Amino acid sequence: MAAAPPERKFKILVVEDDRTLREALRYNLVADGYDVVVAEDGGEGLVSARQEDPDVVILDLMLPSLSGIEVCKALRRDGSIVPVIMLTARDAEIDRIDGLESGADDYVTKPFSMRELIARVHAQIRRMDMLKSVSQSSGDQVIDLGDLVINRGSRAVTLRGKALDLRPREFDLLAHLAANPGRVYTRDQLLQDV
Repeated sequence: MAAAPPERKFKILVVEDDRTLREALRYNLVADGYDVVVAEDGGEGLVSARQEDPDVVILDLMLPSLSGIEVCKALRRDGSIVPVIMLTARDAEIDRIDGLESGADDYVTKPFSMRELIARVHAQIRRMDMLKSVSQSSGDQVIDLGDLVINRGSRAVTLRGKALDLRPREFDLLAHLAANPGRVYTRDQLLQDV
């Protein structure tokens, strides 16, 4: 298999309608040290992605109920930045472009090497960990999201250079969400964390 299992258990969501491939993916990812959640169609996959808070989504392009493109677009509309690896038997350039433009981070054509796919999962997790560590190291005091800048030390927020007047709880909520990009919270979790 690929490199050594990750230090913490990362959760991978596999959305694949082909039972044999779905189970092969589950088996190999579990053997590599991941927690795996599976879904058989696009609708179920979208619900699982919203509820399970996966670290990576492996998403088939052609699915019943909702296509992989529709699922990916819905996740991006939700504001999710979870890495999405699109799987498909279609290898035309336009299909790859459509997949990537829908918000997918990577595109793998079937048939594929299981070792390569797992290496791509590792790469996506490393990329997200680097983004989080950069956000946390510079974000201890300042979280810079381009147009939106949050200074935790002075409790100041600017949007396109203009100061925003936020109540303390609004500031805490915004800072918490900005420091944890791509994470989905329930109301109860937010009340507890903030």
